[in-house]
Amino acid sequence: QVQLVESGGGLVQAGGSLRLSCLASPTIYLFTSMAWYRQAPGKERELVATISSGGSPHYADSMKGRFTISRDDAKNTMYLQMNSLKPADTAVYYCNADQYVLGSGKYDHWGQGTRVTVSS
Repeated sequence: QVQLVESGGGLVQAGGSLRLSCLASPTIYLFTSMAWYRQAPGKERELVATISSGGSPHYADSMKGRFTISRDDAKNTMYLQMNSLKPADTAVYYCNADQYVLGSGKYDHWGQGTRVTVSS
């Protein structure tokens, strides 16, 4: 059973930092790529960043410079380091993973989300 569990969210003041984690089970090696998305109150879910199985990152244009996506395959964990946080970064952050199964196609997995609140 594939499971993605996010952690690390919380309340932080503007200018502060947080590191989000996404623990993948049974193993991170199932996934061809992983990503962080976020959904702010009253808004649609948006892409923050993606990372390939080889570790290549890609960032949404508005996220470049302050956010860093990474993964530690030995720990089955993906991370999102967020610096210089702004109130506009307040959202629920979701972990996403793509799995391709031979003969079945692509499966899209989501975590339950972790809430980040940035106070001004």
